[in-house]
Amino acid sequence: MRIQWIALLYGRVGLELALTGGVHSGKEAAKGLLAGAQVVMMTSAVLEKGPGHFRTVLEELKAFMEEREYASVEEMRGVMSYLKVAEPAALERANYLKVLGSHRLLP
Repeated sequence: MRIQWIALLYGRVGLELALTGGVHSGKEAAKGLLAGAQVVMMTSAVLEKGPGHFRTVLEELKAFMEEREYASVEEMRGVMSYLKVAEPAALERANYLKVLGSHRLLP
């Protein structure tokens, strides 16, 4: 849900957005950046795997960018945000359905 909120808020609020938690790989970092995050935080991953994990994530992120021909992080930031997708209303509906599906009804 964090990534969905970043995608909805990117460019619509006067703040820089950070993806906190759940970033353990370069692909997950890329998802946050594509949504519009200015920063992705990897505290739990680094505590679990050690500081050398930064190098692994950076290599994965570079490979992700090369495969998709992004020249820089700035070029990819926000590409999948509400403001830049072809059908913003579809993004809103998908997020709404995801929120509904994430809640359980009480017995």
